[in-house]
Amino acid sequence: MRGEDLRKSICPDEHIGAFMRKLAFLSVALAVLAIVIGTTALRQHRDVVVATTTSLYDSGLLDEISKDISKDLGIKVKLISCGTGLALRRARNGEVDAVMVHAPSKEFELLRDGDAVNRKIIAYNFFVIVGPAADPANITGCNVSEALNRIKQAGKAHLALWVSRGDGSGTEIKEKDLWRQAGFDPDRLRQEEWYIESGSGMANTLRFASEKQAYTLSDTATFLKLSDEGSVSLRPLIEARRPLLNVYSVMAVNPAIHREVDFDSAMSLIAWLISERGQDAIGTFGKASFGRSLFHPAVEILANPKDSAQNEVAGWIEDYAFLEGSECPPAYRYRSDGLYG
Repeated sequence: MRGEDLRKSICPDEHIGAFMRKLAFLSVALAVLAIVIGTTALRQHRDVVVATTTSLYDSGLLDEISKDISKDLGIKVKLISCGTGLALRRARNGEVDAVMVHAPSKEFELLRDGDAVNRKIIAYNFFVIVGPAADPANITGCNVSEALNRIKQAGKAHLALWVSRGDGSGTEIKEKDLWRQAGFDPDRLRQEEWYIESGSGMANTLRFASEKQAYTLSDTATFLKLSDEGSVSLRPLIEARRPLLNVYSVMAVNPAIHREVDFDSAMSLIAWLISERGQDAIGTFGKASFGRSLFHPAVEILANPKDSAQNEVAGWIEDYAFLEGSECPPAYRYRSDGLYG
């Protein structure tokens, strides 16, 4: 018997057709079931996907407050830790629902391009220039520009090293601005032997700088956490100066442009972060371990700058992190009832 005849004798065409129809029906049924299960799960527990700068993540703040957010709102916060540059790129691509970053100039670009809305400033602290206890560049007590100038001169004399993030992060953006303010071109500095790029996040950069006994720029929170753990042996040498101000903001990805995002969950997240409970959680984080806040709440001092004991800092934040006189001008707000005064 030929192969064709044998196939027909074993599996007649009408049986094959019936089998295929049953298989197709089963596939559709399974697909519908998956949708039902997925929808039920979504209703029971929503997720909000947030791209965040490594400094917020490495400090442990977001892991801590995510538990409270989940308990209060029934929203599970999924964090993607990356440099600010990559976090903003994920927002631009509609890959996340919200971003929490610290690079005002880049945040303004995202707002102007229409990829994000409803920016709120939630916290601030200060960057710190850290280095070896021996301080070979002798920067202790200097202003920021003079400190960088001394580090450069010591580097050229083979007495000191500087480690840059080199990853497009908010910290690297701040570092480049500080070098420019000191009168140097960051692109030219990259060609110097004493200027090293880690290409990594804040925690890894600090560990690398510690191994090399080099100077670097860090956010205060990550540095204190790693120092307390014994992961780094560097010392804070220049801190709490106006040029080192570090401002954190949150933005929702624009659903009018990226229809796949969960805008409602993103807005619930923002509302919680600026609430009294959220601001208290931010302000008390770190006090038990370090005897000081790692992040300072920003909402109250910006709402009432004249009444605040920190009104000077409020002015610094406005000068550094406001766009057109506002944390978020009306043109970049969307379904934001109750978010702004």
